[in-house]
Amino acid sequence: MPALSVAQPLPNAVEPSAVQRRRAIIATTIGNGLEWFDFTVYTAFAVILSTQFFPTGNPLSSLLLTVGVYGAAFIMRPLGAIMFGVYADKVGRKPALSMSVLMMAFGTALIGLAPPYRVAGWFGPLMLIFARLLQGFSAGGEMGSASAFLVEYAPPGERAFYTSWIQSSIAFNIVLGTLIGAILTIFLTHDQLYAWGWRIPFLFGVIIGPVGFYIRSRIDESPRAPQADARSASPFIEVWKEFPLQTFASFALVALWTTCTYVYMHYMPTYVVTELHQPQKLAFLSVTVGGTVFMVLSPVVGRLSDRWGHRRFLMWSAAVIFATAYPMFSYILRTPTLGALTVFSVLAGIFSACYTGPLLAALAELFPSRVLSTGISVSYNLSVTVFGGFAAFFITLMISFTHSSLSPAFYMMLAAALSFVGSFAVKT
Repeated sequence: MPALSVAQPLPNAVEPSAVQRRRAIIATTIGNGLEWFDFTVYTAFAVILSTQFFPTGNPLSSLLLTVGVYGAAFIMRPLGAIMFGVYADKVGRKPALSMSVLMMAFGTALIGLAPPYRVAGWFGPLMLIFARLLQGFSAGGEMGSASAFLVEYAPPGERAFYTSWIQSSIAFNIVLGTLIGAILTIFLTHDQLYAWGWRIPFLFGVIIGPVGFYIRSRIDESPRAPQADARSASPFIEVWKEFPLQTFASFALVALWTTCTYVYMHYMPTYVVTELHQPQKLAFLSVTVGGTVFMVLSPVVGRLSDRWGHRRFLMWSAAVIFATAYPMFSYILRTPTLGALTVFSVLAGIFSACYTGPLLAALAELFPSRVLSTGISVSYNLSVTVFGGFAAFFITLMISFTHSSLSPAFYMMLAAALSFVGSFAVKT
């Protein structure tokens, strides 16, 4: 695939101060992190949620229904991507970011308050499904708007460093979610955890919403956002008509990013319990370690890729992940101990940071500013819906049909191969 780049030179604008740039990073990452915090605790407590909302009498069927609801939210993401992406390109990044964080917080509150099936019958599962659909819709517009916002705030030559803080916030909230899960499993009894303990992280996540809205409402609009006379009349139509190859390249590039996150981080607590037959707290502790590595390394890789090239990091990281997925999963299957899981998670954190650190800056090269939020939102959310949202569901099905606990490795390899091809589209 030939290198593609349609990014235009940014218009002259008053350069924001260092304080304004720091505020922009904080405002963007705190709301973006809420999405990942909630998604993390949902997958972390998927086994418990399956007993609360889908007590079919068959643990596999209950788990499939639970992860299916998790994936169903991703069906709404492309719609949210279109609505919020177009809104951000036509009205502004700031109002789109403020609206999405409140909607996400409301969906999180609904999950924390949903009654179990034994209390309210199907009302509980339907409330859970509605909450996940609402979260999926709001999350659909978050990444494109956040990425465009930080790209336009970044000084020349520092796009990857600035956007890598989004990756770092994702990792931070994965760590926060799994750490809370570990604490709950350590200090609560089995009955307490299943009766009410699982609600605590969801209700805790609600706090982030109003805080994120307050911070986002007090920042300035992106200084390089397109002015009214330069905005696209129909950003969504323009993306599909004028930039189809760029959209496909972005879709391919995001495949490995979302697979790393949803398999290495979100799916592992379920995998450790169902396939390795180890205590859930073992998974929480190991994923916390891997998420911390991911969080710390993302800005470092972002800074390095600004100097050495985004494409180089993307290509080599995809190749390494493809080559190591099978041996990594084989290792923990043979040795399902805390030490082995920690090694697995540390490697997963390193590889994920090396791939995702430069990714958003690379995506920003493919679309001009007037459709930047829409372009990233649409391609990102389509890929996340296909490869991320239903990852746990597809892997669970693969394991049940093939009777192979190595199914996650093959899923990782498929995504790595696709993203390796997509990396040829990146110019720098």
